[in-house]
Amino acid sequence: MEKAKISAHQLFTLLFLFELGSALVLSLSSGAKQDAWLAILIATAGGFCLFLIYYRLYYYYPDNSPTEYMQILLGSVLGKLMAFFFILYFVYSAASVLRGFGEMLVTVAYPETPLFVINALFIVAIVYTVYKGIEVLSRTSEILFFIICLLIVSIILLTMFSKIIDINNLKPIFEEGLSPIIKTAFTDTLYFPFGQVVAFTVIFPDVTERKKVKRTGLWAIGMSGFTLSLITAMNISVLGVDQTYHSQFPLLTTIQMIELGGFLERLDIYFILFVILAGFIKISIFFYAAVLSVAHLFQLKHPSRLTYPMGIVVLWVSMAVASSITGYTQEWRNFELPYIFPLFQVILPLFLLLFASLKNRKHSR
Repeated sequence: MEKAKISAHQLFTLLFLFELGSALVLSLSSGAKQDAWLAILIATAGGFCLFLIYYRLYYYYPDNSPTEYMQILLGSVLGKLMAFFFILYFVYSAASVLRGFGEMLVTVAYPETPLFVINALFIVAIVYTVYKGIEVLSRTSEILFFIICLLIVSIILLTMFSKIIDINNLKPIFEEGLSPIIKTAFTDTLYFPFGQVVAFTVIFPDVTERKKVKRTGLWAIGMSGFTLSLITAMNISVLGVDQTYHSQFPLLTTIQMIELGGFLERLDIYFILFVILAGFIKISIFFYAAVLSVAHLFQLKHPSRLTYPMGIVVLWVSMAVASSITGYTQEWRNFELPYIFPLFQVILPLFLLLFASLKNRKHSR
């Protein structure tokens, strides 16, 4: 774990699967109604801008983790304080995503199983993988990338062959103009899922092909944004606007409507596989970022030893974050999205980039 190195291709698979994550199974850009697919594409362009901010910080300090260059830029005290807050963000994000995927599995597949058991099984697998290091996680992502792409393509083809798609559900385009589309893109979809890529600032120094980081990251964000837009358009064309955004899991509802040849139906297993595989990657990235950031902040020689105690912390926070799925949804909508996400995904990275630009300009002079 301490001397991990990954390739540009592995970075692509990690980024792609991370971006899909929970965004694939939930409804995105609901404020844009039938133009949600377009709002996602606009948010993808904003995601490119956020990635370039994160990449520029990496460009200035390619050998340092965020917790290290924060101290270089802001001094020891203020830098350590900001690094500590970022660690809290990574831990909270891992716990929040874990809670979300646990609630999905309990709702869809295991209604009689306690949420704690689902979350505990999830975190055990994640802790073991992160303990083995980013190299093991990245190799796993290459396998899961193939499986998830196969699942996505098969679902799209089965939906088309089932003849349940009605393109008229996507009309009229621009019914209320561009304003609600742009507002939804930059106040909602930009932060979830594209702004969450800030967790990869911890992983960038592990990439061996440094010159390919920028191109690889942009390709991964572009491909994931296109995939999310395509799936959203498919959901709306099958279910209609109202049913799409009143459904708890619109992709699941779409899958349940597939019927081919009178025997191929009730393919709920597709959705469950999405939840388990995509959730595993997303939580693992946030958890890895938290573990490595703690190790760098406190200058620990063996970060892997932190995985087990921090796994317990993430599990506890995932259970304590809300008392029910309704409370969890309100917490996410009323606290994380409007306050936590903009602060750690946009405001603080821009603040750091400003300091880095000024400092490097002085050095160049």
